[in-house]
Amino acid sequence: MALFGKKEERKIEKIEEGVAEYFKLINAYSPVYKSFTGGVYEMELTRAAIHAKANCISRLKPIVNGSNNGAYERMLQFNPNPLMDAKKYLYRIATLLFVNNNVFIAPMYDDMRQKIVGLYPLAPQKCQLKKFNGKLWLAYEFQTGETGAIEFEKCGRLNQFQNKDELFGENNAPMNATLQMMNAQDQAIINAVKNSANIKILAKLAQSLRPADVEAERERFVKLNFAENDSEVLLIDSKYADVKQMESKQFTVDEKQMAMIRENVFDYFGVSEGILQGKYTSDEFNSFYESQIEPVALELSLQHTNMLFNQHEIAFGNNVVFTANRFNFLSSGEKVTMIQTLFDRGLLTPNEAREIINMSPIENGDNFYIRKEYTENYNKEESNDDTDEQNETEG
Repeated sequence: MALFGKKEERKIEKIEEGVAEYFKLINAYSPVYKSFTGGVYEMELTRAAIHAKANCISRLKPIVNGSNNGAYERMLQFNPNPLMDAKKYLYRIATLLFVNNNVFIAPMYDDMRQKIVGLYPLAPQKCQLKKFNGKLWLAYEFQTGETGAIEFEKCGRLNQFQNKDELFGENNAPMNATLQMMNAQDQAIINAVKNSANIKILAKLAQSLRPADVEAERERFVKLNFAENDSEVLLIDSKYADVKQMESKQFTVDEKQMAMIRENVFDYFGVSEGILQGKYTSDEFNSFYESQIEPVALELSLQHTNMLFNQHEIAFGNNVVFTANRFNFLSSGEKVTMIQTLFDRGLLTPNEAREIINMSPIENGDNFYIRKEYTENYNKEESNDDTDEQNETEG
């Protein structure tokens, strides 16, 4: 499997040899791809928020519409590339998007470069935009060190928080203060645990001693009462006027401040406590899906459609749609009620109903069934039409 043909490979070599110019945007900003210093993916709460969204997006199901597109649909539904199944592929795209606010997708071609046989998500830190013969190219590097390039118009790209750049989203600098507070809180807790295991003693000598004698006395006191003392008894003699234990108080963020920090993260990533912990209601999940998942599903649909099909093919109805069966997120009682309500009205097939309750499809299970009372008016109209026709014949 080759990414490019020989002709394109020669072009890539020329790019890598002689072109060092970065693409300049018309407003003079140069694209910069950099994760937030400190890493939004390195903090527990922010990683959990990113995982919740990426995990949900990884459950989207790609549907390829149009004729003779079975190979594309199988590729997207099972193995978009040799290293990833469909779930890992979508999870990787979503994670890169939420960590960097940008992600690229490179199509992989057959040896003749006539057909796309795979798709591979690229970390933006490993990508550069370059110009060659007046055309914009995306040069990239894999984790293995291998490099490649492709015309920018042929690759997929998703972004968010787009402002200064015409093509790319901003970094996560607005999370700076929140991440610093989270880190400070974690460090304070760790230090508090460490200090709680240490005993600090303030001892006042009853007489004046030379510095060397003070140091020797300190070592003797520690050795006698701590290093070689397995009991809980502290012994002192007349050399000391007073001995007392010192208590160190560590600063930690209080409950209200901690709640504010969590809310900052929830607001930024568009998640809630219930979504993170799997305690959401159906209404809460629907709100989360419509505000956070559906926009990404729409952009995935558009980008994959534009990668796999040209404008002529799109005009004839060829496209890719990423969908999700939100019924899977209902409670068991809600699923049963919904099936009972929709099935006999011809809105669900047996196989669709079985899918909702995680059962395998059955043969001839794609037919619709409608209760008689829901077809009564139709039958009456049909019967009246027959009567009128009979009367006309008799007349």
